[in-house]
Amino acid sequence: QVQLVESGGGLVQAGDSLRLSCAASGRAFSNYSMAWFRQVPGKEREFVGSINRNGNIDYYADSVKGRFTISRDNAKNSVYLQMNSLKLEDTAVYYCAAGDSWYFEQSSEYIFWGQGTQVTVSS
Repeated sequence: QVQLVESGGGLVQAGDSLRLSCAASGRAFSNYSMAWFRQVPGKEREFVGSINRNGNIDYYADSVKGRFTISRDNAKNSVYLQMNSLKLEDTAVYYCAAGDSWYFEQSSEYIFWGQGTQVTVSS
């Protein structure tokens, strides 16, 4: 079992930056690939990006590519989502997730989930 807790969400203006963190506890964090998803009410959970166990491969949805960066620190059992040039459409609840493979975009492929953190981008 892996417990995940996201933090760092908040209210920002369009064009601002924000960094989300996800702290893991439980089973060996470095055994898992990690991903970030986001969800707005009435819509399916959307893949944002993922990173492999070692942190040397990252992969992003087209909607965030070039603006968002995922990193991880296995010594600190943490994964991060750096979000730059935020847009109104980035408003969502952001979730981190742990799974066996980094290249899956489907939420069903991820095993453990955090409770989410709200990011609101205003104009």
